[in-house]
Amino acid sequence: MARADDYHSFEREIDKWRMRRKDADQRKSYDEVFDQQNLMIIYKLFSDGVFDKLDFAVSTGKEGNVFRASTRDGKFVAVKIYRTSTSTFRDMAKYVHGDPRFKGLSSRKRKLIYAWANKEYLNLMAFTRAGVRVPKPIRQESNVVVMEYIGDEVEPARELRNVEVEDPGAIARKVLHYMKLAYQRARLVHSDISEFNILMLGQEPIIIDVGQAVLLDHPHAQEWLERDVRNMARYFRRLGVEIDVKKELEEIRKQ
Repeated sequence: MARADDYHSFEREIDKWRMRRKDADQRKSYDEVFDQQNLMIIYKLFSDGVFDKLDFAVSTGKEGNVFRASTRDGKFVAVKIYRTSTSTFRDMAKYVHGDPRFKGLSSRKRKLIYAWANKEYLNLMAFTRAGVRVPKPIRQESNVVVMEYIGDEVEPARELRNVEVEDPGAIARKVLHYMKLAYQRARLVHSDISEFNILMLGQEPIIIDVGQAVLLDHPHAQEWLERDVRNMARYFRRLGVEIDVKKELEEIRKQ
């Protein structure tokens, strides 16, 4: 997509890109993602030079879509667009309310979604500073988060569950180490870690979907930390790796 001179030419380019998608369900999803308000936000990011074109969809979820985009100098970024019209954020509030960064937040759906995107961006920054391997944050604008693209020129990185790892024990140790860094340095608990939200770039695990991560003073932080460790123990047991949940929790919490 050539750089647009104005919003209307940009909109026409998006329409051409969208109409190339022939699957009816996918096109419906794109119609929801590329509503008028989201187009204005994407256009602002485009005009600001954050990215220059959308390449393809990386994933489509109930709450939104992730796209690979290219910058003017040929680099790749990931653009995560949360839907504000049809999103099903039934459980979102419990991860946002109780977070001191969002005190007094309205329960209105749109404001909650904007807060969620902001929370993901802030969490990405905090995890990165702590040494946890997550996509590096680039920009957040309303319900759109731009971050490091995890993948190569051909395809995005695959989820842990879809990759044959060479040394499952080493991967398990690295993920648990990241959980410890998150807890001790960022003061955060991921709260939903599993084989579905760990990407494998080669043999390096990269943790994604951090919008629901909570600070340690959240009333459910310890409960969700234990759930995260149990999730990892359950998954890696299938690969022949035994994880002592009690011991790992003690190690993560150790000051």
